[in-house]
Amino acid sequence: MPNYEGSLDAVFHALADRTRREIVERLISGPLSVSQLARPLEMSLPAVMQHLQVLEACALVRSEKTGRVRTCHIEPAGLRSAEGWIGRQRTDWEHRLDRLGDHLSEQEQE
Repeated sequence: MPNYEGSLDAVFHALADRTRREIVERLISGPLSVSQLARPLEMSLPAVMQHLQVLEACALVRSEKTGRVRTCHIEPAGLRSAEGWIGRQRTDWEHRLDRLGDHLSEQEQE
């Protein structure tokens, strides 16, 4: 399980940055070249590449180079790991809130 937790930490670390979240959101619509990803961002191409390296390191994004063009793709499995963790937390909290609601109902009836 330590590898899973380490990779999950890396995913959340990567998604903690607004620019990287924007990149992920844009790639969900389909593959884009690095220059297409960089165009709306107010930063240099090397800075965008650094963000992409972080996203690739945690397996949220993969890229392939054809000639001089590097194209980036979203990796759904990376997002699923974060989604799974969030879903488990949500389920735990829903159970806790249900128990609290039951307890409060019992208190009201007494």
